[in-house]
Amino acid sequence: MKPKHQRLVLGLLALGTVLGASGLALSALQDQAAFFYAPGDVAGKPVPLDKAVRLGGMVEAGSIVRKPDGVSIDFVVTDGKAKVPVAFRGVAPDLFKEGSGVVAEGRFNPDGSFTADNLLAKHDERYMPPQVAGKMHKTETLDK
Repeated sequence: MKPKHQRLVLGLLALGTVLGASGLALSALQDQAAFFYAPGDVAGKPVPLDKAVRLGGMVEAGSIVRKPDGVSIDFVVTDGKAKVPVAFRGVAPDLFKEGSGVVAEGRFNPDGSFTADNLLAKHDERYMPPQVAGKMHKTETLDK
């Protein structure tokens, strides 16, 4: 085999190996990717019931209800356009409170409510998660 053909075969093998590794990495990450939604994004639209997603917005004032078991919390997330009821079972972050920004990780239920597995809360009074700020700004500009 000529050196020119050897280089061509080795180049094609390297390209095939890189493409195969990329395909494996993408298929592994596909199950782990969590999509982000604001309440206005899912209002009146079909929601993904079988995928892990993130729901972000502000905790509505007066909506936090702590259950007697001490670990279950129901609350409402809003972005100013729509509201989504959320149920969470676990230890909430210390900074989780009404009127604060929150990102809940979990799944939507068929009735449109959300069951959270994890809560992420803001860290000071001026902080808002970047995804929430972008979605809220986008929904405000669409209203005008």
